[in-house]
Amino acid sequence: MSLISLMGALEIGLIFALVALGVLISFRLLNFPDLTADGSFPLGGAVAAVLIAGGHDPWLACGLAAIAGAAAGWLTAWLNVRLGILQLLASILVMIALYSINLRIMGAPNIALIGLPTVFTPFVSTVNDNAWLIQPAVLAVIVVLAKLLLDAFFASEAGLALRATGANPRMARAQGISTDRMTLAGMALSNALIALAGALYVQTQGGADISMGIGTIVVGLAAVIIGETLLPPRSLWLVTLATVLGALLYRLLIALALNADFIGLQAQDLNLITAVLVGLALVLPKIKAKLRNKQGGRTA
Repeated sequence: MSLISLMGALEIGLIFALVALGVLISFRLLNFPDLTADGSFPLGGAVAAVLIAGGHDPWLACGLAAIAGAAAGWLTAWLNVRLGILQLLASILVMIALYSINLRIMGAPNIALIGLPTVFTPFVSTVNDNAWLIQPAVLAVIVVLAKLLLDAFFASEAGLALRATGANPRMARAQGISTDRMTLAGMALSNALIALAGALYVQTQGGADISMGIGTIVVGLAAVIIGETLLPPRSLWLVTLATVLGALLYRLLIALALNADFIGLQAQDLNLITAVLVGLALVLPKIKAKLRNKQGGRTA
């Protein structure tokens, strides 16, 4: 695999690290099975693409995309906590609705951004054509900042209340925590990160497409599970670090599989590779647990 292909895999992995952090909040911390990601990821891309194509600042476009994603996550949580709709069903309803909303926002199935300014433009040299190196570097800074901010938030009083809401809602309510508000806030934060990832994704790919969100939640879950397998969750800062590393490893594995000539895989096999990797990620923790039990039995 060439250096440019490796950096391209790293670039996509960093974008999906934001998705994975969002999925971590909903699935792991809030214990909220959320499929809104498949709609909020293209929502962020649609909002950013329309604004950039309209001549607006790319950073402003990213911020508004994150706000749009937060609104989608908040709506999913509202359907659950206020109307009593099951968590999974509420997220499916919002995901389906977002497909039409995204089409309305874009006005067409896709929007091209080739030649338009992006958040990477000020750092890229048109003479040396160093986008393949600069874009991953800029994304790395964004991901590190997002991770550090999340770590600081989860260590705060509000962050601890959010974690308590997912860990033990009854006990959290007994301590005076409004679990409904925490669920609304946590789901908004989760989908804001995912929509931000979508906004950055369309700027690296040169355009937005209505179908680009398919499988987003699967990728996010795979990154979380792979990360947990790599680094056991002893503390929250390790959990977020493992999630980022899991997203990077996931994309690198896909890139290696697609670039390994002896395997014979092609671009159309991406979903097959994804399914195999997710299956392995789900099985690995069980295998590790069995090995630990065997070792424990031998030592005893």
